Amino acid sequence: MVISFSSSALIKGPFDWAYQLEDLGYTGWEIVNEGRQKLTADNVSDAKKIAETTSLHITLHLPYSDLNLASMNQPIWEETVRQMKACLTLGADFATLAVVHPGHLSPLGAQLPDAAWEQNVLGIQQICDHAADLSMTIGVENMVNMPALLGRVPSEIIGIMDNVDRENLGFVLDVGHAHTNGNLDQFLAQLRPRIIHAHIHDNHGERDEHLPVGFGTVDWNMVVSAFDGFSGRFVTEARSLAEGQRSMTRLKKLMGGA
Repeated sequence: MVISFSSSALIKGPFDWAYQLEDLGYTGWEIVNEGRQKLTADNVSDAKKIAETTSLHITLHLPYSDLNLASMNQPIWEETVRQMKACLTLGADFATLAVVHPGHLSPLGAQLPDAAWEQNVLGIQQICDHAADLSMTIGVENMVNMPALLGRVPSEIIGIMDNVDRENLGFVLDVGHAHTNGNLDQFLAQLRPRIIHAHIHDNHGERDEHLPVGFGTVDWNMVVSAFDGFSGRFVTEARSLAEGQRSMTRLKKLMGGA
């Protein structure tokens, strides 16, 4: 059982605190490429040093703020793909997997949903192809309950993956996101064999609270049962190191670990 830590909330010294993760029991770190954690030419050496001087397994979460893989505004779409490719290139020396959010329907996209869908598929294809050149895998993540977002239901994730049709594309199940849509059981039933990575956090089924495991209403016994034999990585997405550790401790207990 391998567990990584991830947080977009920790912005003070966003690389330094990674050195604490092994002492807390983590075996990996997922870098959220947002804000001060965003990999750049100036700070990538700091992230690489962490990978080289610790035993942490590094994964990436591609940027998403103000970006849209389903954009009908071609320069915005091109910039979205460019930034995601640039992130992959920067992290290729120390990461082999990157998580991507599907796009969303803009006001124009809502009028032309089929065209926006095609943009989203094309964008993920380009990202997968770039990742393949770097010997990296892409995981597409299911999204939280916001009507404009693509990938909130199993059929859309299946449709994205089947239409992108790339061998280096897998599914990242975000347990908390699925719970806000009331379809966690459906995701586990329909896509469990395609899950390569999992984001772990809790909520009360209404919004994306990112609570520690057991502090919301997710049926964790169902989750643990469904993940029996899972060989991928669990990532606790938390608001603080302390809350992440609570999730990790609870998850290990549920799975019969130490």
